[in-house]
Amino acid sequence: MFSKTIPLKTKLLLVTPPFTQLNTPYPATAYIKGFLNTKDIASVQTDLGIEVILALFSKKGLHDLFQASNSDFQEQDFSENAKRIFALQDEYIKTIDSVISFLQGKNATLALSICQEDFLPEASRFGQLEELDWAFGTMGTQDKAKHLATLYLEDISDFIVECVDPNFGFSRYAERLGRSANSFDDLYGALQHDLTYIDTILLSILKDKIEIVKPNAFLISVPFPGNLYAAFRSAQWIKKYHPEIKILMGGGFANTELRSLSDKRVFEFFDFISLDDGELPIELIIENIASETSTKFKRTFLLENNKVVYKNNSPRQDYQQSQVGTPDYSDLLLDKYISVIEIVNPMHRMWSDGRWNKLTMAHGCYWGKCTFCDISLDYIKLYEPIAAGILCDRMEEMIAQTGETGFHFVDEAAPPALMRELALEILRRKLTVTWWTNIRFEKSFTQDLCVLLKASGCIAVSGGLEVASDRLLQLIDKGVTVEQVAQVTRNFTEAGVMVHAYLMYGYPSQTVQETVDSLEMVRQLFEVGVLQSGFWHQFAMTAHSPVGMYPEKFGVIKDNETVGTFANNDLAHTDLTGIDHEQFSFGLKKSLFNFMHGICFDYDLQDWFDFTIPKTTIRPDFIFDAIEKETTFTIKPNAKVIWLGGKPVVSNFIKTKKRNSWQMIRLTFHDKKGMFDIEVNQKEGEWLIKILDTISVSNLKVTLYQELKADFESELEDFELFWFAKQMNLLKQFGLLVL
Repeated sequence: MFSKTIPLKTKLLLVTPPFTQLNTPYPATAYIKGFLNTKDIASVQTDLGIEVILALFSKKGLHDLFQASNSDFQEQDFSENAKRIFALQDEYIKTIDSVISFLQGKNATLALSICQEDFLPEASRFGQLEELDWAFGTMGTQDKAKHLATLYLEDISDFIVECVDPNFGFSRYAERLGRSANSFDDLYGALQHDLTYIDTILLSILKDKIEIVKPNAFLISVPFPGNLYAAFRSAQWIKKYHPEIKILMGGGFANTELRSLSDKRVFEFFDFISLDDGELPIELIIENIASETSTKFKRTFLLENNKVVYKNNSPRQDYQQSQVGTPDYSDLLLDKYISVIEIVNPMHRMWSDGRWNKLTMAHGCYWGKCTFCDISLDYIKLYEPIAAGILCDRMEEMIAQTGETGFHFVDEAAPPALMRELALEILRRKLTVTWWTNIRFEKSFTQDLCVLLKASGCIAVSGGLEVASDRLLQLIDKGVTVEQVAQVTRNFTEAGVMVHAYLMYGYPSQTVQETVDSLEMVRQLFEVGVLQSGFWHQFAMTAHSPVGMYPEKFGVIKDNETVGTFANNDLAHTDLTGIDHEQFSFGLKKSLFNFMHGICFDYDLQDWFDFTIPKTTIRPDFIFDAIEKETTFTIKPNAKVIWLGGKPVVSNFIKTKKRNSWQMIRLTFHDKKGMFDIEVNQKEGEWLIKILDTISVSNLKVTLYQELKADFESELEDFELFWFAKQMNLLKQFGLLVL
């Protein structure tokens, strides 16, 4: 609990600086506000990113934008594209408010006008349309209009970048200043320059927030490098005009990049920078602000005697996940976020289209071994799952608050056992939700578990296939094989759950042959239809991963051993193989683009590259054989048996064969699409009717396979013969699950 020295007037303004996502708020401030609620500490949160976007992309915003660029157009030589947009400025100003309203889901009928393709002004982004027609296929009116509106916004963005502010980007701002910034010099220098056009909009909004909220503490969450400049610019303005307000920084960028911070100039802008879980560090910082005598901190940098010091001297333990409260999205402009359709990647489309409530199933990663990952840091290393009941409570609270039933669980890798329990709890409570998450493609994801997850509302999973090579998967310590990945993706696909794979190239010691073979594996996964989405990224070495900490074990060397005074995470390195992995980038991504749309599977892999590559060594039917392989297993005695279906309609009849007659029972089951019958003898039928009620998913008590077997054999004989009979196999196709 808080010390009594903390006054009730303590008030925080929690801020996400520009820019993250357009369609949904980044959850960090909602998590912190939920925790502060449990402590009765007043707080207000704001997403400055969406507010800047809405101010900029409005009639007034575009009018001011074109006015600001007017003088430059008389003096500078801009591209033909910029000149075209400038010439069409009246059309942009006329249409912008209605387009934004449409993308906010408030003006659905505008789709008809947008799709006529003579409503929106068009510049260079619309040149992609002919190419994308085949890629998108026949789109619905709403989706097509969203895509056209997105191209329209991107045209305006191109104009802003070329003519007004080169640092602008919808999901990042001045990102280059935050990436691999070992030295603070570049960012510090940029902050000494005059305000940019975007800065003036940002600070005008911030000024209004400060005047309304009147906080005595200001917390900026910086999740990504693309938020860093705006965070510092905001802090700089507050230091100048409201020096009485204490400023805190936390978030993903600090957690990974600022762990060895030593540049005292940073504290011209911030009073405190905390690492990892923010709840206890923030609580102690507020206590220090209130009392001015306490010196206990948790994982916090501050300036003391004109030197940067790191204090972690509080004996208090971090809060358990059950104690941190439900994320609170109040104050945020939930009805103002805009859904866009930028590209054809199905998973990325989900990321940018629609409002998602963000939640976490478990703190950290239950696997925690992947050698490219920052597994030495607490946010991954310290694994703590949240009980399914608490998760469902939080889901219901968030649905009531936001009116949204979509959930994105933002786990490093959601644990299969907890996913199962969460799915069961969702079904027991009869919640109608839609959810997706990140997983590890492990063998726990059986066909029956995937069916259960789908029944609870799971629509998609993403997972790291990384390098589709068994040697490299072992070196990564992924704990999976390519064959196993194929079988798991088959299980999800057959259950109706979309599968996205994160793919990696350029992992240390990866040969050209392994890159080619990895591409062939990916080609086959798409060709047989068990993978629907994917994304290639080049390996990056980070300071807190096993590769970064012990590079010599992985055949790489760090290019610079010097620890910078500011950000230290991304490490420049040399792969001792001497291979230029960058040369594969275009071919890998172009081939994937085509595979995602079901074409070009018959192309030779060489066709994707303008340099010579070796032939693949992978059999052309490797993945097909893997997914056709029968899964042979013995049911574990403690496996849970669940019935997802409803109660059957029961009818009795007599079956006669060769002058012998006996009593039979017909069970007629109805599901959402149709009906089916199974026929069993009377005694087995009576037992089955009783047991289906017992194992119904709506029951709180779970029945184990061994209990089911014992119950059957107390009245009848040979449970296995009955359980694996044709009629029971039919029932298993319609929701009789063993988990």
